[in-house]
Amino acid sequence: MIQPHYQLVIVGGGPAGLTAGLYAARGRLKTLLIEKGATGGQVLITDWVDNYPGFTEGVSGFDLMDKMTAHADRFGLEKKFAVIASLDLQGKIKRITLENGEVITAQSVIICTGARPKRLNIPGEHEFSGRGVSYCATCDGPFYRDQEIAVVGGGDTAIQEALHLTRFAAKVSIIHRRDELRATKIVQEKAFCNRKIEFVWNTQVQSIYGGQEGVNSLLLRSNAGEERVLLAGGIFIFIGIQPNSDILPLDTLKTDSSGFLITDEEMATSLPGVFAAGDIRSKCFRQIINAAGEGAVAALSAERYLEQDIPLTPITCHEE
Repeated sequence: MIQPHYQLVIVGGGPAGLTAGLYAARGRLKTLLIEKGATGGQVLITDWVDNYPGFTEGVSGFDLMDKMTAHADRFGLEKKFAVIASLDLQGKIKRITLENGEVITAQSVIICTGARPKRLNIPGEHEFSGRGVSYCATCDGPFYRDQEIAVVGGGDTAIQEALHLTRFAAKVSIIHRRDELRATKIVQEKAFCNRKIEFVWNTQVQSIYGGQEGVNSLLLRSNAGEERVLLAGGIFIFIGIQPNSDILPLDTLKTDSSGFLITDEEMATSLPGVFAAGDIRSKCFRQIINAAGEGAVAALSAERYLEQDIPLTPITCHEE
């Protein structure tokens, strides 16, 4: 029988993965975190985080992830920067095959591969990401107090986030490529009644313009081909999100209709010994703080799984 290299392998080094690694390393589990890039995930490109507890003046995304990485390092978390080619998660011994052919084995795995927003893929979107281009109203809305901004999308998320943004912005222009919304009627009604919201129908954003201070305007084109410039200090894009699941064996893992992993409250997936945390999970809210919390729960659940060597049963008592 193949002897596992590790008790636990964590796939992904964002807030969920780093917190899981911190808890596992502190619990003296033989743990490896595998990340294809730098630790920190998408938070690395977030200009400023203003809602993470403990940082009363806010903190840059880079600095927050640097501190999380250093915290995990203090407990001796082993990290490997490599690209995973495939995962075999069935059976008691899990096999992680890297792109270079190396095979790593483990008794348990926590999947923290995250998700990514669908992008418009237009000029200026990448250049101004984190400097006026945002995919999270909760994260960045307060930075646009009394400014005129734009929201792209017509579904529930886009309209709900636009409503949230009216708490801060002077005006919110909702740009939609169709002549009617896909959002539920009650959400639509709230938006139509909000005096701060203006709808721009049958229109798509062609380019995002700006300078050293960030975004300042958008080039719009109607479905009839007419172009105009819309002044805006920021643009929030809500056209959907997609899981980072390319390497996952989705034929053996239970997912929702969008491909996000379904877990129980202990972060256990449909496969024994396999857990998930962070944005790869099927859930309503995707924030740094709940990703970190889920990472902690996943690590504690993995530790419990390893101790019992049986599938998890519901926990009836939680202690610090």
